[in-house]
Amino acid sequence: MEETPSKVELAVQMTCQSCVDAVKSSLDGVQGIKSVSINLAQEQVIVESTLPTAEIQDLIEATGRRVVIKGQGTATTSHLGAAVVQLELPGPVMGVIRMVQATQDSCVIDGTIDGLTPHGKHGLNIHEYGDLSQACNSCGDHYNPMSARHGGPLDAERHAGDLGNVTAEANGRARFRIVDNRIKVWDVIGRSMVVHSREDDLGKGNMQTSAVDGNSGPGIACGIIARASGLFENEKKICQCDGVSLWNERDVPSAGPSRSQYAQPQQSQL
Repeated sequence: MEETPSKVELAVQMTCQSCVDAVKSSLDGVQGIKSVSINLAQEQVIVESTLPTAEIQDLIEATGRRVVIKGQGTATTSHLGAAVVQLELPGPVMGVIRMVQATQDSCVIDGTIDGLTPHGKHGLNIHEYGDLSQACNSCGDHYNPMSARHGGPLDAERHAGDLGNVTAEANGRARFRIVDNRIKVWDVIGRSMVVHSREDDLGKGNMQTSAVDGNSGPGIACGIIARASGLFENEKKICQCDGVSLWNERDVPSAGPSRSQYAQPQQSQL
């Protein structure tokens, strides 16, 4: 499918013009990056590209600056729908996947998954239910509203939730960007995303089992698809509930007593 550019809004720790110059230099001339906008006062960088967001984040962080993803959208509008999935359960594999409905017929699925088999391929699918009560076992079958056979993402007949495979690098990390013409973000909010233990055969293997799950084995990490911020919709710098700053947010537990050590003192309001 033809590449569809999208925009990502990044919060980047910048204090001076040399910071701006370093960030701009890290992105200049990189294939797949269409445009870059930097606002020093707001510590904001907007990048339009066809690259996985994790690659953009790595390029900027190589300059020594902290980067946090705040929102995604399309090249012309904020978004037609945005979602995020935090993959975890039941073991060491974990990741974050973001979805943006770029057009009525184009959904950008952008993610990073860690802890996979090095150099291995793993099936990635949207499943029917957002039920993690039994980890990935309670997510149901592939999302398949048209009762189609299992297939690959480019096949004429496939489950709507068939996203194909992601491939891990030598360090067990898979970084990917998929543009899909079947998924509609508004149809999958509340369902689940599952990464599987083996390569999906894309409907080309044993036809009896491939019609169900692509012979990709059990789910090794899963998460519920939730609504997310688009461009300029996330203004948070400090969590109002406990004072954890934007820059520390990704390094701390989402809840529990160990989170409090990262909180900033709250000023009393008179």
